[in-house]
Amino acid sequence: MIIFKPIRYKNFLSTGDNWTEIFLNKSDHTLVVGQNGSGKSTMLDAISYGLFGKSHRSISKAQLVNSINNKGMQVEVEFAIGKKEYKVVRGIKPVKFEIYANGTMINQNSHNKEYQKVLEQNILKLNHKTFHQVVVLGSSSFVPFMQLSALNRRDVIEDLLDIGVFSKMNGLLKEKNATLKEQVNTVYHKIAINETKTDSQKKYIRDISKLNHDAKKQKDDYIAETTAEIEQLVGENATNQSKANDISLEITPLLEEQRKQLARLNGFESEFNTKIKALVKTAKFYEVNDHCETCDQDIDVSLKESKLKTAKEQAAELQSAGAEVATSRDEVTVNITEYELKMREVQSLLTNVQGNLQTIATHNKNIEKNRADIASLSGGASDLATANNEYDVLMKEYHELMDHRNTMNDQAAYNTVISEMLKDSGIKTKVIKQYLPVINKLVNQYLSILDFYVHFDLDEKFEETIRSRHRDSFSYASFSEGEKQRIDLALLFTWRQIAKMKNSISTNLLILDETFDSSLDESGIDNLLKIIHTLGDDTNVFIISHKGEILEGKFAAKIEFAKVKNFSQIKKVSNEQI
Repeated sequence: MIIFKPIRYKNFLSTGDNWTEIFLNKSDHTLVVGQNGSGKSTMLDAISYGLFGKSHRSISKAQLVNSINNKGMQVEVEFAIGKKEYKVVRGIKPVKFEIYANGTMINQNSHNKEYQKVLEQNILKLNHKTFHQVVVLGSSSFVPFMQLSALNRRDVIEDLLDIGVFSKMNGLLKEKNATLKEQVNTVYHKIAINETKTDSQKKYIRDISKLNHDAKKQKDDYIAETTAEIEQLVGENATNQSKANDISLEITPLLEEQRKQLARLNGFESEFNTKIKALVKTAKFYEVNDHCETCDQDIDVSLKESKLKTAKEQAAELQSAGAEVATSRDEVTVNITEYELKMREVQSLLTNVQGNLQTIATHNKNIEKNRADIASLSGGASDLATANNEYDVLMKEYHELMDHRNTMNDQAAYNTVISEMLKDSGIKTKVIKQYLPVINKLVNQYLSILDFYVHFDLDEKFEETIRSRHRDSFSYASFSEGEKQRIDLALLFTWRQIAKMKNSISTNLLILDETFDSSLDESGIDNLLKIIHTLGDDTNVFIISHKGEILEGKFAAKIEFAKVKNFSQIKKVSNEQI
């Protein structure tokens, strides 16, 4: 379980150079109040930035630095996992990113991106998306679980059930399979070469007794050189074929897309030209005519001037747009030319392959002719013995290669089975199916507490089925904002329960940002308070609200924010917050 402790920040958004410090584990439930713009939700952005390097809301990093001081922005987040105490320090102007474990900074030799992976994957075991499904509800930038795509819903649940490791395992397995495939291809290539050499050696042994020593040596040398050249050509063909395939796979779709883009741009240019001609015609009419031939009335001078001005302005705009299109078309044309050159390179490689095949065929014919010549010559017993020894070596190599091939094929078949198990439809789906009844039961329990009496079910594709007592069917989108919020709350508390069960991404922190200020009615507020007050001592809830009078006296602690001299700061702290 992640126990978040103090969060402190300065020169962050509207806060100044003095530290703002909030203890996240002091009170079971804390009310955070203040006027709009006083900095209530800043704590949420600070936590998000400290842990993940980006704000909770859609705010650029440059905008996170206080615009008055314009430097010295820093956020510090402290938390504990088991017996280890962690501290993350992150800042801008100067740039800073440090992770401490029990007071010692973790090796920072890696790039910031890799350093962030260490924090998310090895320490927190929690990413930005899942953090905001388990910890936060109700802020303006919050996307409820039910509004996520099916893929993102799956990611959240996989993190909660701690089964994301299967995806990582599948990724590693794919890398191993790719390496294994290369090794198998290499072995098959060696077997083919060995079989060629073995067949040649068999024939050589049959004919060696008739060989003449000098003539035999000359022809043997030729055969060896030619065989080596054949092997070289075979290897060159494999390389050229592979390169041609890679270029073709990469360039073909790009070339097609650029050709389509050129057609679209040509269409735009034609359309612009047509419109410009029409505007020129209109302008010419008003330039040369003071009298309307249709209605037989004089054309007002102000109208005439207005029409001419409008026509010229529109023509200028169209000409500008046409120029941009022409520029884009030139860029696309350059790209097409480049891609066509690449495709010509593919053709050149394939022509090379074909030429090599013809050369190999000629070499094979010449080798056979020389072997026929050798067959007519006589040879000694020592030559025969040597040839037999060479044949034995080749056969030993062949059997070793075949054994190696069979072993790798068995491994590939095994990996295929494992890969099927590690797919989304394999082990992960089985685990998810086991937990779905628990998830649905918890959601419905919380919905009942919130006085929302529907039956809610998520299936293995994370699509909802919602039925009333009368078995009427609904979707999440069909409900009012208040009803949606009850579902969002039920899911939030469910995810926290599941996280505790799995001990995956369980945390003490829960932040409800303006949840009480939005769509909940009085009954909904009372029921939500019941849930909050029953969460247990291991949960620290922060309720951010600008309607503190409604919630006054209902929480163990209270923090009040205010703007003082253009800087946000804590105005008052009561009860357990220090």
